Amino acid sequence: TALHLRLASIMITGKTQIKEVLYMDKGIVQVICGDGVGKTSMALGKGIGAITKNKRVIMIQFLKGALSPESSEWLKRLEPDMKVFRFEKQCGYFNTLNESQKQEERINIQNGINFAKKVLTTCECDLLILDEFLGVLDLELMSMEDFSNMLSLREENVSLILTGKVCPPQVKEHADVVTRIENDTNI
Repeated sequence: TALHLRLASIMITGKTQIKEVLYMDKGIVQVICGDGVGKTSMALGKGIGAITKNKRVIMIQFLKGALSPESSEWLKRLEPDMKVFRFEKQCGYFNTLNESQKQEERINIQNGINFAKKVLTTCECDLLILDEFLGVLDLELMSMEDFSNMLSLREENVSLILTGKVCPPQVKEHADVVTRIENDTNI
């Protein structure tokens, strides 16, 4: 088994610390969070980087509504190496929907969560990106206990990227790497 030693920059309580992360051909859990723009783009970039290493990538997007036809067509170009899924049907972001639409989308989001669990247990990919999943946790559409149980389903060689604005302490406990993105408005 190959051993890889990498240095990972981790933001903890406002201070950047360097943490040695030891990889034994096993997957990691990475969190990309913060108020800044570019979390999804960073996750997509990591997915494309994984593709260049002959890895299979699945991205499941949450809380963003249905994909536009243009975005859907562009993302299909990445198949079969990267597959992108959205289970939500409404056109708008979750927080802009009325209560009736939100109730319908909660069912669709649960379908997305169930699909993520299936992917984690069956090793359908080498990298699973759960885009805006931290928002699912923040809105309490999934409990922290269920989240921990879902992580326990992950096969050792599958990497996981979680994105969203707010990273709860319970999620940080499971993360190998936390990257915080902030916009600098003083430029």
